[in-house]
Amino acid sequence: MKKYKIGYTQGVYDMFHIGHLNIINRAKEQCDYLIVGVNSDELVKDYKHKETVIKEKERATIIENLKAVDQCIIVNTLDKELILEKVHFNAIFIGDDWYGNPRWMETKEKLAQHNVDVVFLPHTEGVSSTILREKNDQNVKDE
Repeated sequence: MKKYKIGYTQGVYDMFHIGHLNIINRAKEQCDYLIVGVNSDELVKDYKHKETVIKEKERATIIENLKAVDQCIIVNTLDKELILEKVHFNAIFIGDDWYGNPRWMETKEKLAQHNVDVVFLPHTEGVSSTILREKNDQNVKDE
């Protein structure tokens, strides 16, 4: 396993769960310093077309208090090259459920030009904020 000086990962981290923690911890295992980007409420609304349950500042507070996280930033873009201009990193970590996704394959090619690796980490099966939200909605209906 290659060890990187500075790593970066990014997500919404709404309704923080074990899948989020696993990705962050696995990323930290592969780098000396880990920066975590929290997608802003506005960005989530723009690309997911939904409101977050937990607002960005609270989500960032949760993330920055994890022992694996060295720095937390709120981001307004999915463009990793723009983020790279602001915070320099040697590798970006993402769940392997995104492997083969056209946007991530393009990101991998673009970041390679900056000597940045895209590292796909094992995704925690069966858990996501969407799944948790759907289970909760079903439980409410069943009551």
